[in-house]
Amino acid sequence: MIRKRTFSQRQAQVKIVANRQIRDLQVRVLDEQGKSLGVMDTKDAMEKAWDEDKDLILINDSQKPPITKIIDANKYKYQVKQKRAEGRKKANVQELKEVRFKPFMGDNDFESRLKKVVRFLERGDKVRVTLQFRGRQITKKEFGENVVAKVITATQDMAQLEFEPKLIGKKLLAQLTPIKKS
Repeated sequence: MIRKRTFSQRQAQVKIVANRQIRDLQVRVLDEQGKSLGVMDTKDAMEKAWDEDKDLILINDSQKPPITKIIDANKYKYQVKQKRAEGRKKANVQELKEVRFKPFMGDNDFESRLKKVVRFLERGDKVRVTLQFRGRQITKKEFGENVVAKVITATQDMAQLEFEPKLIGKKLLAQLTPIKKS
């Protein structure tokens, strides 16, 4: 039985331009440690790399002359993958979380949902406060507005209001953004 690989199982391919794929006549050459060997003809640089049993890899083609490095191609691919993985780890992804309230809810329900809002804000996520009116509750909009106002005042020291509460259909929406601590 043959299993197809899903997208999450696929490894990110690193495309490199190496050796004879380099089309420029002159290149700036770096050794494996990053020390500059100067500007030389591409053929001379390839010969120097092959003498060391390594490859000539194009690092930056936007410079004049382009920057190349004498290094083993597999080692370079591995280094690039490690840098990408490190970048993904350091990236702080801010998610949008939604917490739903009701216009007529008990104090304990309100407090538990407020704790969720506070926890999300402390983690650095944006929070959308949604208040759903059901049936004839829409006739008592002021109760819903009071609930949203209580949430906003309770989180005033840790969040700022991204947009004011607005009524869309039978939902009252407001969005909170965490304040960056400096």
